[in-house]
Amino acid sequence: MTPGHGSTVDGVLRRSARRTPARVAVEYGDRSWTYGELDDAVSRAARVLLDHGLAPGERVAAFGHNSDAYLIAFLACARAGLVHVPVNQSLTGDDLAYIVGQSGSSLVLTDPDLADRLPPGTPSSALRDADGSLLARLPDAVPYAGPEPRSEDLVQLLYTSGTTALPKGAMMTHRALVHAYLSAITALDLSAGDRPVHALPLYHSAQMHVFLLPYLAVGATSILLDAPDGDRLFDLVEAGRADSLFAPPTVWIGLAGRPDFVTRDLDGLRKAYYGASVMPVPVLERLRDRLPSLAFYNCFGQSEIGPLAMVLGPDEHKGRMDACGRPVLFVDARVTDEDGADVPDGTPGEIVYRSPQLCEGYWERPEETAEAFRDGWFRSGDLAVRDAHGYYTVVDRVKDVINSGGVLVASRQVEDVLYTHERVAEAAVVGLPDDRWIEAVTAVVVPRGEVTEADLVAHARDRLAPFKVPKRVVFVDALPRNASGKILKRDLRDRFGGR
Repeated sequence: MTPGHGSTVDGVLRRSARRTPARVAVEYGDRSWTYGELDDAVSRAARVLLDHGLAPGERVAAFGHNSDAYLIAFLACARAGLVHVPVNQSLTGDDLAYIVGQSGSSLVLTDPDLADRLPPGTPSSALRDADGSLLARLPDAVPYAGPEPRSEDLVQLLYTSGTTALPKGAMMTHRALVHAYLSAITALDLSAGDRPVHALPLYHSAQMHVFLLPYLAVGATSILLDAPDGDRLFDLVEAGRADSLFAPPTVWIGLAGRPDFVTRDLDGLRKAYYGASVMPVPVLERLRDRLPSLAFYNCFGQSEIGPLAMVLGPDEHKGRMDACGRPVLFVDARVTDEDGADVPDGTPGEIVYRSPQLCEGYWERPEETAEAFRDGWFRSGDLAVRDAHGYYTVVDRVKDVINSGGVLVASRQVEDVLYTHERVAEAAVVGLPDDRWIEAVTAVVVPRGEVTEADLVAHARDRLAPFKVPKRVVFVDALPRNASGKILKRDLRDRFGGR
């Protein structure tokens, strides 16, 4: 039998618990867990999961809000050799059913207020706030002490939208995520003395894998919030309980726009991390002017690589505010043409990656896996330029994916829903610049008879998750196309982007 080497996700917590068992690891609401208590809870939760009749390698979906129970469930899956499947808690209907079904999840862990969204007959169990829930069963559970998973075993399927309507499950191994944690720790200057607050959804790979797990690795005390509530965040900073925050630009824009942003005592905030979508330079400048001692880090990447690939550090912003940085410790990157050959610095091309952080491919999607990997390099789909100093700047996306508030939306899926309306002759969905959402999901429609914007928004709202519903509908007589009949979405963005 191959000896274990401890390069596992749950091993990250186990080592911290042995090193500093009495230090507080996580606070959520009125509950707190020391590292020793958290490690014990994870072992007990692993036993609870296996008592459901699950076997190592089976998939367990997590469909819940931020909580200590959500974190414990993920680590328990890792310890028991199960494959965790995080699900966006705003999904409904076919979107939700597809991920649960395509992943082959044997069990869905959910919060009681979300359980009625699950497809009929789906095996499920409560995470918290219910009799028999995961948290409620911990005191009576015998801690799991079975075989440890191997570093090359799958630990998570991270579903990420592409240009098609169907999302893909990136297969992440223990080894990939542990490498990603070390990259995050070194590139983002994470330390045990930091006081991080985690307010973004834990189903999102950035909050979980770039911040929460790496902070558990270094032994910091983390505060979990249900959502990025400005009042709560400012209170924690003023009270000296939080000095580190990650948020997408949409949240930073909201915080900077609050009337009390200029009056609250926020000097205790030391580290500001942003990513998941493009940060408008004027907003970044406003934040830096208001809090000149605050260190800003731009975090760039995608789920398939853990998800951190590049970082622009606090001392690197001057003169390159729009750059996404340089590759982190375990990531090698190049900019290539369509044939996979390197292009000269300053020339746009597709970023490709090679890294132990990379996924093993897409779950039961061999064709998409083969398309994404070429000669051992992963094709990111991002169009970028590299300068002579090794800094990368993303100039466009190769694929037509809309980044709305840091969440990826496949335009084709929205288009397919619009086409089900009897008064829609043609439809094209694009992302247009927006002060709040960075990119707003916008539908450009050729109508068939009388139809209003409100009609189509209501039609989409009944069939899509809220973040996928168009925020604007534009009516035109015809869609621009090239000689082969392909819709020219760039023309639509240029035409309507300034309105």
